[in-house]
Amino acid sequence: MWYFIFKYILMGPGLRLMGRPTIEGHDRIPKSGSALIASNHLAVVDSFYLPLMVRRRIFFLAKSEYFTEGGFKGKFKKWFFSSSGQIPIDRSGASAAAGALTAGKRVLDEGRLLCLYPEGTRSPDGRLYKGKTGLARMALETGNPVIPIAMVGTDRINPPGTILPRPTRITVRVGEPLDFSRYEGMAGNRFIERAVTDEIMYALMRLSGQQYVDVYAQKLKNDDGTYKTAEEVMDNA
Repeated sequence: MWYFIFKYILMGPGLRLMGRPTIEGHDRIPKSGSALIASNHLAVVDSFYLPLMVRRRIFFLAKSEYFTEGGFKGKFKKWFFSSSGQIPIDRSGASAAAGALTAGKRVLDEGRLLCLYPEGTRSPDGRLYKGKTGLARMALETGNPVIPIAMVGTDRINPPGTILPRPTRITVRVGEPLDFSRYEGMAGNRFIERAVTDEIMYALMRLSGQQYVDVYAQKLKNDDGTYKTAEEVMDNA
């Protein structure tokens, strides 16, 4: 219930006023049944504008730290993220991938839409970065199609390091569903999972118009929160 209250009453009107969002290709999202969504990730508000523009409820996997903070603030954050379709996963340690896979399968088994950001983190400079293979593993193990969706303009409304939103125009572009049934039974093969991931990232690149960089975005982040350039990382590889 709170999901739709946020979407249509508490947050939706303000988000529409600020971003004047439009969606292209909504008919490519199935009206029922499970499916995986792969989206590029430019800003925090991606996780607000995507559910706002898609009629069906979308679930996301979120780091468990959002749900474990103490005090009133922590309880509020847990309630907010739970109400908005976020599912906690522990991203630390060797079991992180298995935990995400289990949580994702549970959502898909219930016939729902699950969105993952294959880049693993927000783009630091607006370019599209190398995808991680977790989404491919989930698609191959569950047999679900992958729907590529490009968020366009969210980096201008909420650039990294800013707090107050800036009015702009946001577009959500939905691509043709990607069918990987030809790889049935090949989950766990790292070459196949990389091929599937690269196909997904190519679809996102075409939809978004972003420049692709063959480096993991997470490698750009320094311990102090600043970023290296992708070129620096590639030069030191």
